[in-house]
Amino acid sequence: MTTFYTLKVVSDFASAHSLRDYPGDCQRLHGHNWKVEVEVVASELDALGMGIDFKEMKRITKEVTDTLDHRYLNEITPFDTINPTAENIAAYLYKQISEKLNNARARVKAVTLWETERACVSYTEG
Repeated sequence: MTTFYTLKVVSDFASAHSLRDYPGDCQRLHGHNWKVEVEVVASELDALGMGIDFKEMKRITKEVTDTLDHRYLNEITPFDTINPTAENIAAYLYKQISEKLNNARARVKAVTLWETERACVSYTEG
């Protein structure tokens, strides 16, 4: 039986956006205090008994979210050409964090982005 460990860290950032062509209030400039959950799956443990150090997960997540923090997302690549929806932001975070974190033992499993306390989206790949 194959075993896996799932590790999760939670972070946050604040930013503004407006949804292009949206038929409602969200087409206007508004902001969110986003909450980001990053889940990593590890297939084995290192010599210390860790799949990946939480400290490393937090550092990489912060490094990526800092590029969005206190910014108008519509002016930042790739959101200057694609709509900065929660779905697109979650996919962006997943890809950026994966590039920096994934290794032979651990990989990003999912990123969940909370737009409000009652609304979130999770993004994962294959």
